[in-house]
Amino acid sequence: MPSIRYQRLASELLPLANKFYKSQRSPMRVGRSEQVWVAQQVEIIAACCLKPVADGHWLTALLVAREQRQQGIASQLLNALRAHSQGPIWLFCAPELLSFYQRLGFAPCPALPAELTERLLRYQRKQPLLALAAPPQCG
Repeated sequence: MPSIRYQRLASELLPLANKFYKSQRSPMRVGRSEQVWVAQQVEIIAACCLKPVADGHWLTALLVAREQRQQGIASQLLNALRAHSQGPIWLFCAPELLSFYQRLGFAPCPALPAELTERLLRYQRKQPLLALAAPPQCG
């Protein structure tokens, strides 16, 4: 089995991330202003997006291919992108994922940049979500 590479996807290759999301029957898509990070063997087996916000980034669209889950791929992908990112990284997660993100150094973040606060409140109308940040520099 080929080794897994964890890397930022070059901008001209961003359509490959959308192809991956579509192949997994996910509604997630890559935005134009986002960095896309992938775990890749021959094909992409995991992806996530980082959108610039305030003095950091907002992590969205983390997805691992169904057949590749529970192998530490998401953790390795997040560790790789964090090693190359400046400033805090914020994310919203379902309560059942809290311990996963805490193991990776994320912590609850009650004070978000205004842009994310508004978005979180909108999203929470439909589903319970927690705001986390790493490093935990929250307000």
